Amino acid sequence: MKSVVHIGLGANLGDRLQALRSAVTALERHGTIVARSSLWETEAIGPPPDYLNAAVALETELEPEALLDALLAIEIEHGRVRTNARDAPRTLDLDILLWEERVIVHQRLEVPHPRLAERAFALEPLAEIAPTLRHPLLHRNIADLRAALVRNRRARRITDTF
Repeated sequence: MKSVVHIGLGANLGDRLQALRSAVTALERHGTIVARSSLWETEAIGPPPDYLNAAVALETELEPEALLDALLAIEIEHGRVRTNARDAPRTLDLDILLWEERVIVHQRLEVPHPRLAERAFALEPLAEIAPTLRHPLLHRNIADLRAALVRNRRARRITDTF
C-alpha cells in the first residue's frame, strides 16, 4: 500500500544546494516525489555555517523502518558522518517529519518527528507543501504550528525551486 511521507532535507557542509538536489534524485529510487518546497536558508542550531533546508512529499510503498534505512544510506552516499555531537554540521540530513497522520514509535524511529513543532527550518518548507496536514499528536495543522512558532532563529526563502 502506498503512503505519502513528508521528509525534511538539510545540509550545511560542502555544496549544500547540490546535496539537496542529489538527495531528491536518490529519494526517487524509493517512490515518487509528489510535492517539493522552496529552498530555505536557516541559521544553524549548532556550529555554523547556515543550513539550506527543504521538504518533499514522497509517495512510497516502503514500510517506515525500510524508508529510514534508505534515508540513512542516502546520507552516507552524500558523505554524512554521524558523531555523538548533537546538532553537528552535516553534508546531508534527511528526517521523516510526518507519515500521513500516523503515529509511529519504534526503537529507531519516532514519527511525527519529536521536535517538529519547535523547528522553523522544518515547518517553513513543510507548510508550503502540506499546510492543512494535521500533526496527529498536537491535533493542529502545519500552517497553525508554523504561525505559532516562536522564531528565535532566522529562516528565509531563497528560491522557489531547487
